[in-house]
Amino acid sequence: MKKVAVLGSTGSIGKNALDVIRRHRDFFEPVLFSSHTDQFGLLALAREFPQAKTVLTGSVRAEGIGYFGPDGLFRAIAECGGDLGINGIAGSAGLDPSLAVLSAGMDLALANKETIVLAAHLVFAAAKEHGCKIIPVDSEHSAIFTLLEAHGREYIREVILTASGGPFRNCPAEQLRSVTVQDALAHPTWNMGAKITIDSATLANKGLEVIEAARLFNLPPERIRTVIHPQSVVHSMVQCRDGAIYAQMSPPDMRLPIQNALFYPEPADSSFAALDFDNLTLTFAKPDKEKFPMLALAYQALSAGDLYPVAYNAANETAVQAFLAGRIGFQDIPRITASVLDRVWTGSTDLEGIREIHRFASAYAEQLI
Repeated sequence: MKKVAVLGSTGSIGKNALDVIRRHRDFFEPVLFSSHTDQFGLLALAREFPQAKTVLTGSVRAEGIGYFGPDGLFRAIAECGGDLGINGIAGSAGLDPSLAVLSAGMDLALANKETIVLAAHLVFAAAKEHGCKIIPVDSEHSAIFTLLEAHGREYIREVILTASGGPFRNCPAEQLRSVTVQDALAHPTWNMGAKITIDSATLANKGLEVIEAARLFNLPPERIRTVIHPQSVVHSMVQCRDGAIYAQMSPPDMRLPIQNALFYPEPADSSFAALDFDNLTLTFAKPDKEKFPMLALAYQALSAGDLYPVAYNAANETAVQAFLAGRIGFQDIPRITASVLDRVWTGSTDLEGIREIHRFASAYAEQLI
């Protein structure tokens, strides 16, 4: 039995992970569940899996939950005895828990892309120090991970990330000025949390994934291409040196990459990947980086230096929260991010230096707001 800690267990990734675990109870034993504020969801999991530790990281306390706050999460991670930690926490808050999972000697199934965007070098160093693996869970990076293993990294010319294009891919640019929060949260393909859904609408999510791919797979920006693929059936592709392109295809269901990470390195039987080729049409298009500047800004940040992706992430997080609160418009998100990136972001790349840049960039974005 593989012992599994599920961080962000009441969110989208956590719920999908639990569905996979429930289908394979002979293989996996949950030993830890965390949630930020969903005490009722956490208590339901505690009743279903009474042997697992429970952590509520937000300010609310609830009877029947064992650990509270960020320090409680780190303590529970260290004490749970897990073999694998699934990090489904949203945003930059996921970085420290990722490091805690690795420090506890657990393999890391990573759905929190900000961990790599902010501090890839520190995360890889922690994995090496503790003899742990990092297994991507994002559908795009899970696909690339699988394709590189299948075809050999040395034979790959470039990787191609697919993007659904979000709810506004066919929307004229002038109409983006009047986009509401409800409009932006209506994703046509995926059911996700609010932050990542807004990121998908602006293409910031794809921008973060470009940065993540560069650092996960040690690739320069010019070897990472993005294409719009509304059906979300092709999750990523690789082009080999001979020009041949290989794709990973499956329905848009996060349970497949989660299951692959849980069972890694062994394959597992599943019905998640079944495609109906009798009713399948696939289309691809070039992304409009002028209409959706967050993608171009991500490439800019990646090329500018180590700490610019930190500033990009901080500016985007701050602007998205302001948009969700009705303080700014949809198109203000890339304007604020671009203004933040226009500043000079240098300093130490240790953990405290990264935190400091993130705080400064967030504060500057808030001033702009």
